[in-house]
Amino acid sequence: MAEQSKVILHGMWASPFAKRVELALNLKGISYEYVEEDLANKSDLLLKYNPVHKKVPVLVHNGKAIAESLVILEYIDETWKDGPKLLPNDPYKRAQARFWVNFIQEQLLQNTFLVFKTDGEAQQKAIDQVFEKLNLLENGVKTLLAEGNLGVENDVGVLDIVFCSIFGAYKVQEEVLGIKLIVAEKFPLLFSWLISIAELEAVQKATPPHERSVALLQRFRQSALKSSAAV
Repeated sequence: MAEQSKVILHGMWASPFAKRVELALNLKGISYEYVEEDLANKSDLLLKYNPVHKKVPVLVHNGKAIAESLVILEYIDETWKDGPKLLPNDPYKRAQARFWVNFIQEQLLQNTFLVFKTDGEAQQKAIDQVFEKLNLLENGVKTLLAEGNLGVENDVGVLDIVFCSIFGAYKVQEEVLGIKLIVAEKFPLLFSWLISIAELEAVQKATPPHERSVALLQRFRQSALKSSAAV
């Protein structure tokens, strides 16, 4: 069993990337100290622990720092073996989980950000791209379910965590945008998957207050639109 007495998470309350790590720690039952970072005035420790990207999250375990959310998730799974597994033992299932995690991270996430940063025709184009990616993910989830490879041994896995980190705040997103991205009629498997994850105690524990999240996302969108108009 890995030592749990010296685990520190440097995060920011609204960061979906930090929430991934927080959720993994909660699911594993790992005790940790949380350090809230002001990303407009980053601490010396954050800059020391993550000099390359200078971002959250950073996990510090027994004085050793690990950066980047996906790297941290795998580190947690490999270090704390007694708790629920985040990645399957089977090499094929593990490869499939990593593939779809990378798909969400590299394609779906970027297009989703564009929806919040644009308006008019540009936003509609971004929405269409998100729907295209969600359709691919819907079909992928269908295959994963058929193979018994959604979640890990009936537990929540890395794929669930990454999907939830982006769309778990779907009610916040809908309020800010006035539209739905995870449409139940279009993506029934993704919608039911999202709802089932959002109901977990560990997820609810890591979910920020709704109104505070709405206010922050509105400010982000307004700032992005203003910057775009100024170009």
